[in-house]
Amino acid sequence: MQKGKVVGNIVSTNKFDALRGYKFLEIRLIEEDRLTDRFIVAVDRSISAGIGEEVLVVTGSSARVAVGDPNAPVDAVVVGIIDKT
Repeated sequence: MQKGKVVGNIVSTNKFDALRGYKFLEIRLIEEDRLTDRFIVAVDRSISAGIGEEVLVVTGSSARVAVGDPNAPVDAVVVGIIDKT
């Protein structure tokens, strides 16, 4: 799992059929509690994360499991929003 901060939405009006209805987010990765210069695009299937929120992201085969389709062309998925306390 990786930590990141949502920095933007990605709009795709034409996409692979298996991805219809999914929200795409641009995530700036966090390492050692600092924002890095690395970014990824992740699917947000049901978490409803918004810009400015810190999130947990899974990648690789875990991402396909998280969306419930082992054949989905997905390699990063938001699986949680980090609570600030």
